[in-house]
Amino acid sequence: MYSLVLAYAKLIVSLQNSSALAKTKKFFVCRECGNTSPKWNGKCFNCGAWNSSQEEVEIKESPREQRQQVWKAPTAGEPAPVAIQNIQAGKTERLVTPDNELNRVLGGGIVPGSLVLIGGQPGIGKSTLLLQVVLNLREKVLYVSGEESEEQIKLRADRIGNRSGQCYILTETNTEKILQHTQTLQPSLLIIDSIQTLSSPYVESAPGSITQVRESAAELQRFAKETNIPVFLIGHITKDGTIAGPKLLEHIVDAVLQFEGDQHYTYRILRTLKNRFGSTDEMGIYEMLGNGLREVSNPSELLLSQKDEELSGSAVCATMEGMRPMLIETQALVSKAVYGTPQRSATGFDLRRLSMLLAVLEKRCGFAFGMNDVFLNIAGGIRVDDPAIDLAIVAALISSLEDVAVPASVCFAGEVGLSGEIRAVNRIEQRIQEAERLGFKKIFFSKYNKGLEKKSNRIELVTIGKIEELYAGLFV
Repeated sequence: MYSLVLAYAKLIVSLQNSSALAKTKKFFVCRECGNTSPKWNGKCFNCGAWNSSQEEVEIKESPREQRQQVWKAPTAGEPAPVAIQNIQAGKTERLVTPDNELNRVLGGGIVPGSLVLIGGQPGIGKSTLLLQVVLNLREKVLYVSGEESEEQIKLRADRIGNRSGQCYILTETNTEKILQHTQTLQPSLLIIDSIQTLSSPYVESAPGSITQVRESAAELQRFAKETNIPVFLIGHITKDGTIAGPKLLEHIVDAVLQFEGDQHYTYRILRTLKNRFGSTDEMGIYEMLGNGLREVSNPSELLLSQKDEELSGSAVCATMEGMRPMLIETQALVSKAVYGTPQRSATGFDLRRLSMLLAVLEKRCGFAFGMNDVFLNIAGGIRVDDPAIDLAIVAALISSLEDVAVPASVCFAGEVGLSGEIRAVNRIEQRIQEAERLGFKKIFFSKYNKGLEKKSNRIELVTIGKIEELYAGLFV
């Protein structure tokens, strides 16, 4: 009888001790949208993706452990509240890299203690871009690779051209060991290739899972803010082109850069999706060569096609990408529909915007596009979202329909409204200066752009208010 009572008492004590320990919770997370579920599902109920559930493990503290926190006054050296009037802004010295395009996209250089995420398709050149930058930096840089060996990185560095930069290579995936080496080396820049390969020893999930990516990014963020060392993260993307991993990853970092391009073209574009230290409208252009990426300082000359004769369906637009003016050629082809139902195709331009422009031309000007196939292409393989390209597209469509070529010395800059009016666009002075510098003789834009000095320009400025005036000035 005594032995049974003793065993019962030991059982109660063990249950009490086990309840005081941390509890482990298992759940399933969708890799596509981050939706959680207590059990595995073949299809996600939130986004509809198939076979995207992944098991995650979370360790929770017991209520007794949580109650052991003592609320006390902060000790010396810990962060304390500061009045906003006493904060001095604008004195942060950026790390200026030899890559002018990267500096432009980041807003003037790398901010100390910042966390930057670069995403892009496999093989687009993300690792090549960052390795090329660090090989030309005079400061000490630590390049951490979890996907390639030291020999592979060395071969790429030799192909790019190994400069005199102080670049150190570390092949490691454990975040704790990476931060230990970084603390010992004290570099001016830390590069992680890639965030999906890292694993934190404090999380039991597999590398690349949502929990691991979130925890690894949080550790790197704390390290960057405490040590003032900027960190670059290379991230994978999904089949839809978005950054792989939890959406929280994009909220943690200070800047999100998208490195994109078409494999059939040699041009690569570095866009800014988020930037806490600069504008999100900037864009950097590179050309992929055998020995690395070359900066394209004057993209207008490369994006304009070289033709021996003037052909119909081509017009040049003066666009703006952030603070940079660019001249881009738009190409349109209008032909009779052979299969009954007219086709609409647009490359590098919004298809719904094209349908709106066609409707405006039919309703306001009487052009018959309803029974014709319409194909639109932006030369160079880039995508343009500037509304000022509307006027050039309208000119190219009319030129192809009438089979009359637009003069090669004419360019356009204007937004087209639903009533057929030509609306004003921003930074028209810079657009005119770029067109004049490249040798254009005439530019069409909206008459509602005010404050222009026509005497100081060697290019003819033609202001119009409706599409009918464009047709009369070009084709009549």
